[in-house]
Amino acid sequence: MQNQNTSSRNTALVLPGGGARGAYQVGVLKAIAELLADDHNPFPIICGTSAGAINAIVLASHAHEFLTGVERMENFWRSMHCERVYRTDAWSVFKSGMRFAITLLSGGLIATNPRAFLDNAPLRLFLQKELQLDGIQTALKLEALRAVAITASGYTCASAISFFQTHMAINNWQRTRRAGQATKLKINHLLASAALPILFPAERIGNEYFGDGGMRMVAPLSPAIHLGADRILVIGTRDEKPDLPPTSPTEYPSAGEIGGYLMDTIFMDTLQADLARMKRINRTLKLVPEAKRQQTGMIPIDSLVIKPSQDLRQVTQAHVHEIPRSVQVLLRTLGGWGRDWRMASYLLFESAYCGELIDLGYADGMNAEKEIEHFLKS
Repeated sequence: MQNQNTSSRNTALVLPGGGARGAYQVGVLKAIAELLADDHNPFPIICGTSAGAINAIVLASHAHEFLTGVERMENFWRSMHCERVYRTDAWSVFKSGMRFAITLLSGGLIATNPRAFLDNAPLRLFLQKELQLDGIQTALKLEALRAVAITASGYTCASAISFFQTHMAINNWQRTRRAGQATKLKINHLLASAALPILFPAERIGNEYFGDGGMRMVAPLSPAIHLGADRILVIGTRDEKPDLPPTSPTEYPSAGEIGGYLMDTIFMDTLQADLARMKRINRTLKLVPEAKRQQTGMIPIDSLVIKPSQDLRQVTQAHVHEIPRSVQVLLRTLGGWGRDWRMASYLLFESAYCGELIDLGYADGMNAEKEIEHFLKS
């Protein structure tokens, strides 16, 4: 695909969360960069949540040098280790677990104030060292970027807040349980968006604590639409093949299994529902005469979804031995070890696993060459 043939429409890139699964998104973006064969940013609007928020910020800060941004993301993930994201030493993990245990056993009489099972202080230091947030402003000034948005969930306001940075005249928005707020994006917005509930501590922004953006976002495509998108490319972190029903009675689900199940729901189920809703609206608009359609202020929005061609839990199973021993013990305690590798797949920030996900994303992106080419050129 050549730059001169690429449409100038407002194409948005939406990157949902997925913990360590976020490495898959890098592989797809690498394929897109190769298909473009130039340094032009095909996504003037970039929106991210959780791990997808980190990818979104890296890409946005290099929107004026798209190939460099993708290359930096790949280096970022291929050199990844768990200790860059959260403390993995036995004492830190044990201390966090004991705070929960003491609070539970004492009936709350001993206030240990447990915040999370894992301490993500290393991620803050890593992001402060690696990210070039000033590049966002540069990209906006050069008009290589229209807007970038990061979504986090407020624990007090009980709403999903999309913090966005732009040079355009875009007003804040307020809808039921979701809102958009213009600001200059900082590290704490990323840490808030990526604060997996219970696993990672919430992050304070202003007067309120925020957690993972997927928890309250019932319309994951809405930030991109509010920012002016008329077509949206989504890179998911889960295949959509339904699991087969059991042929015999199963054991009662453990806390770890339920936690992994909830994360799957947070990151992808609402996104699929929103995509289905948008397609229904598109079909309805086609039935409305042009004059009437203009009165509604609504336009059809094209979408393309790239998602893993295989179950990432299978990839996880081949790499779980790479998880630090202390975290393995925590997962075993929570029942998130064996049977179902969902929770482990979100915490396996190790280079071999991330590298395999990048390679899978790259292969899936190249296999979707015709779809991507048609989508970005149409």
